Amino acid sequence: MARRQPRLFDRLGEHRTACYFIDPVDLAFAFTVVPDAKRSIVRVVRKSEAATSSVQIRGPILTLLSLLDGTLDGDALFFSRIISISGRTEAVLALRNTIEDAELSPADLLGLRGFLARLADTGILGALSVARQMANRNSRREAPEA
Repeated sequence: MARRQPRLFDRLGEHRTACYFIDPVDLAFAFTVVPDAKRSIVRVVRKSEAATSSVQIRGPILTLLSLLDGTLDGDALFFSRIISISGRTEAVLALRNTIEDAELSPADLLGLRGFLARLADTGILGALSVARQMANRNSRREAPEA
């Protein structure tokens, strides 16, 4: 991605070397991401490693994926406390603005092009849509009646 879309990393400016701790609260592990163009690092880590990062972003996995594909609004999720953010907030804003501007697809993240890109986008976005529908149905069943 750094070769195909270098402006994404330029837009992060000084925040491209920040360590972003992404914690899907409904999974047993987390991720750290350093989006430093060709030196970018993505690691699966223990949740106890949050203290070593510049920024911590926490939320349900489907919600975090929805931020990535632009399905949901990050500001609304933050103010409704569905996601939480701590650490260097200016780094989070730079990342959010970069992701929103990029309009990334799953194929972009996987480095795919052509037929495989279309296949990956259709399959992954379709699977996410089904997972969101199932999560919404389950949350409605579990919600207490008023």
